[in-house]
Amino acid sequence: MTTKEPPLSGVKVLDLSMLLPGPLCSMYLGDMGAEVIKVENPRAYDATRAMGKKGEFPGLFYMLNRNKKAITLNVKKKESQEILYRLLENTDILLEGFRPTALAGMGIGYEDLHKRFPRLIYCGIYGYGDSGPYRDFAGHDANYLALSGVLGLSGESGRGPSLWGAQIADIGGGSLTALSGILAALYCREKNGYGQKVDVSMMEGSLQFAALYWGTYLSTGKLPERGKELLSGKLPNYSIYQTADKRYVVLAALEERFFRAFLRQASIALEYPIQEEYYKPIRQQIAEYFSGKTCEEIEGLFHNPECCLSLIKTFAEVLQDPHLQERGVIFSQQDSRYGKVTQIASPFRFSASQLHYMGEPPTHGQHNQQVYQSLGYTQEQIQEWEKKRII
Repeated sequence: MTTKEPPLSGVKVLDLSMLLPGPLCSMYLGDMGAEVIKVENPRAYDATRAMGKKGEFPGLFYMLNRNKKAITLNVKKKESQEILYRLLENTDILLEGFRPTALAGMGIGYEDLHKRFPRLIYCGIYGYGDSGPYRDFAGHDANYLALSGVLGLSGESGRGPSLWGAQIADIGGGSLTALSGILAALYCREKNGYGQKVDVSMMEGSLQFAALYWGTYLSTGKLPERGKELLSGKLPNYSIYQTADKRYVVLAALEERFFRAFLRQASIALEYPIQEEYYKPIRQQIAEYFSGKTCEEIEGLFHNPECCLSLIKTFAEVLQDPHLQERGVIFSQQDSRYGKVTQIASPFRFSASQLHYMGEPPTHGQHNQQVYQSLGYTQEQIQEWEKKRII
């Protein structure tokens, strides 16, 4: 049975976070049907509204903030506390990404709010978590990857570590870890009736990306070597090669049967047996094959289901990918300000529920009147708060 109702319909979220990890998490909740209210300081909006812009279109903000309402509230002002309490009366989830002690110092941390709202699920996305010697350290994606050991694995053998090309810790260790914790806390509340705190450490979340190597290290005591592990450069059949037209492809034929399927389809007769002592000349032979072929000449290999060969695509090519388009991952949304806007869907599929992508990202404080009046505040009160810069 299929219903058009999203899986989190009826759930309410108050999002105090900014930039990437928190807003991406709350957008996923919104895509799943939750009502998300984004809270920004009246004088300092989310920086992603201005980052990565070309002209007037805030592309980065758009990627992180659809399906949300936006209000302004200066939570640092004492007068805002009662307003926040009113907002939280019917809120299921509060999401924040400040330093662990920031809101507690204002009297609105988890312990304060849990006493007043015992059913509230409070999620904090922190660099290092809500305890431990690193708790109050500032940090960014690269710091979390460095301290979790993941950054040390990146790059080529014989060279120093290289920065990852995407925000692994922010999204994998932050956004998705927080989302998982929030959904588990919601399920737990269904059973016992109580909310709780979800303490997310982006450093700890990053540890999980090296699970394969941690398993080996804890079993053997052998440290993984950058660029020399089976899946990071050692295997010639799991490696990157350059073509004659200066493009790059990745061969990821890990199992021997897939590797032999690739060799057969490419008409490559290996001069050496597939053994570790011959990896170097095998790699050279494969590299020579690709360096003599253009992408057009090996197009058939990309589409062979057994070859495990992929073109390393540009963003422009990804947007035209027929597989992503057929599954609705790449879609267009009509925006009242910017016209037709390309969007990337949430990576979730449900057999009996449907995600929704109707809400375009809000302007700064766009829903102040709607939200505050729905709480019972008058127009005069709202105007007075604006004068005092409370909202």
